[in-house]
Formats: sequence, C-alpha cells, structure tokens
Amino acid sequence: MDTIPLSALFGALFFLIILSAFFSGSETGLMVLNRYRLRHLVRDNHPGAIRAQRLLDKPDRLIGLILLGNNFVNILASSITTVIALRLLGEPGIAIGAGILTLVILIFAEVTPKTLAALRPERIAFPAAFVYGPLLKLLYPLVWVVNAVANRTLKLVGVSPDEASSHALSSEELRTVVMEAGVLIPKRHQNMLLSLLDLEQATVEDIMVPRNEIMGIDISDSIEDIVNIISYTQYTRLPVYKESIDNVVGIMHIRRVLPLLQKGALDKDALLSTIRGPYFIPEGTSLNRQLLNFQREGRRIGLVVDEYGEILGLTTIEDILEEVVGEFTTDPSATHKDIRPQEDGTYLIDASSNIRELNRALQIDLPMDGPKTLNGLILEHMEAIPEPGTSLLVANYPIEVLQTKDNAVKTVRLLPRLVRNNPEDVTPSTL
Repeated sequence: MDTIPLSALFGALFFLIILSAFFSGSETGLMVLNRYRLRHLVRDNHPGAIRAQRLLDKPDRLIGLILLGNNFVNILASSITTVIALRLLGEPGIAIGAGILTLVILIFAEVTPKTLAALRPERIAFPAAFVYGPLLKLLYPLVWVVNAVANRTLKLVGVSPDEASSHALSSEELRTVVMEAGVLIPKRHQNMLLSLLDLEQATVEDIMVPRNEIMGIDISDSIEDIVNIISYTQYTRLPVYKESIDNVVGIMHIRRVLPLLQKGALDKDALLSTIRGPYFIPEGTSLNRQLLNFQREGRRIGLVVDEYGEILGLTTIEDILEEVVGEFTTDPSATHKDIRPQEDGTYLIDASSNIRELNRALQIDLPMDGPKTLNGLILEHMEAIPEPGTSLLVANYPIEVLQTKDNAVKTVRLLPRLVRNNPEDVTPSTL
C-alpha cells in the first residue's frame, strides 16, 4: 500500500465508513419495523415491504449477512487507518489513528445511523431491502457457512434456531396497544374495542336481569290481564310461564301476537301457538361465547340457569351489545331509574342494582369479583344486615344505608368520589 496515494486511502476510508453506517442503520431499521404495519403494506403490494418481509422471514440469514458486511468494512477501515497513521506519524500514530477511528465509527457509523433508523425505520429499511436481496444471493455460500457454525453453537447451549419468535399479542398487550393509540383511534372507538376485549372476562350473570325482576306472562292469568300486559309492555319478547317462572313454557314475540290481538282472535291457545321454546344459558358463560351462541342458535333472549337448572335471570343480545357500544341513551344515569342524583353530589341508589351497571353509569370502580348487586356487596362486607343509618367504606367509596326491608338493603346513598386521606381506609369498614 506504500504506492497508493494518501488521497485514495482517505477516499476509501470515507467510503468504508459510509458502508458501515449503512449496515448499522439498516440492521436497526429492519429489526424495529412494526410487523403489523409491515404485513398491511405487504397486502397492499408495497415493493419495499415485500422485500423486507422476505428478509425478515429468515432473520438468521439477514443478521449473518449484515454482520458479515459490517465487520468486513470495519476491519478493512481499521487496516487502512493503520497504514495512513504509519505514513503520517510513524508507529506512535497507530494508537492515535485507532482512537480517532473508534470515535468516528461510534458517532457516524453506529449511534447516528441507528438512531435515525429507530426514528424512521421504513425510510431506511425499505431501500436497504433492495440492496440486501441481491447481496444475499451473491454471498449466500459464505452466509450459509457463518449461520451453520452459529446455529451449531446455539444448539450446544440448548437453543433451537428453528424456533420462530411469535409476534402474536395477548389480550392485555392488545389492550395496551389500543390505549396508546392516541388520536389514531377516536376515544369512543377505543372504548368499544376495550369493551370487546372485556367480553371474555364478563359472564352472563354480570348483565342479566335478576329473576325477581323478570317481566313475563303467566298463562294461568285471565286473558284480560294477559292482553293488558301485551298492550303496554315496552319489550318485544316476553317469557311465558305457568304460575312460576320456573315453569317457563316459551318465549313470546309481540309481533306474532299483535295480528291476533287486532282481529280479536287472541286467546290462550292462540297465544301458546305463537310462542317459541325457551332457550337456557348455563351460568358462568362468558359474554363473548354467549354472543356467538345467540348468533348460532338464531336467538335474541335466553334464561340463565344454575347447575341445578333453576332460573337465575334473563339476558338478551341487546344487553351484550350494550357492553360494547354503551347504553343506547345520551345520559348514562338516565338509563338507570334506580339511580337518583342529589343536589349535594351524592346518589340515592336501589341496592338491588347491578354493580357492573353502576360502575358504568357513574364511572366508579366497585369490586365485581364477588356479589353482583350492591346489596350483596354490602352484606358480604358487613357480614350482617346493617341498620338504617349505618355508614361504611367500600373500595374507598362512602356508602350510607338508608333503608332495609325483608332482610336486605333497599336504598343507599353513595358518594362517587374516591377518599384518599388515609391509606388504611382502603379496606371496607364501618365509619
């Protein structure tokens, strides 16, 4: 190299540093590409994305190629720097040249290009994919040897190179992605997506109408009473039973009965001929599963039963859909007649109300892993039937019992504001 001009050596060194920066930046760009956006671009036939996907399908080959090229240019740059240092400064210049080259490579061939690639991965990775495709074919024998030795070494330590890393997201990871989407997904749509993820965790007991609140038609009543119920009910489907809801006969659709009613031909036999057999739902069924069951069975309403076959409540497909899209009204509390806001900021609540509905309507966070109603939650924490005037703290929410009847809490006053004055108040206690 003594005959090569210094200008040519400096030019070659500059070119090698550019190559080193290319290898370093493109490696980071390809590895930090958003895999889901990449798949989307591949489906849209984006040429750079298609080539990048092909390279990432065999990450060991890609990494072998990049490291092979990067190490080669760095070592060659070090050799040229040594020659330049010897010709300019003699042997003492070798250490100076090594130090300068290390600093230059660190700044201009490592940190800067990798930072740029991390911030703009697609701008770096897609053009680089056009270079790596042909280069991999050209150097494949050498890359194959390097990978074979590396894979053999991995097997010695119990790691199989054939194990492909999974990019599938768990439900909690997907929840984080949705919550961090920011302005990319409108807030209402975020809430709907999060509610869809919650369908797997909630069960039909969380949203069902309790047994004692089921409105239906007792076929043993007089035809006048039955007609009166049909004429004024707000529901399109009603269970039909004999004397007790446990003796359910079927489900009646108002649309099938109204023509008979208009003709004056409605009697009990005609009514029974229009009903459809009952549909039962086992307790503990997740909302996600039940939504699919409703779709498969062509049903919109079902009766929830326990392990002994006793009816616990009633749920509809509309109840499940409301878990996703929210209540079908503009004012959340307006849909709950059992929630009455007061001027002092508190709420008078019927204690038979469902805790899940209370949480949604008032934007609070009462525990839902136990009893389903507010009455049940209070009795569980008090371990007794409280007297009117009793105050307690449940999950940091002050609750005052106003009325009890028939061995149950009937009405309470709730202050939907967290109390954080004393950390020890987190556990429920009598005030």
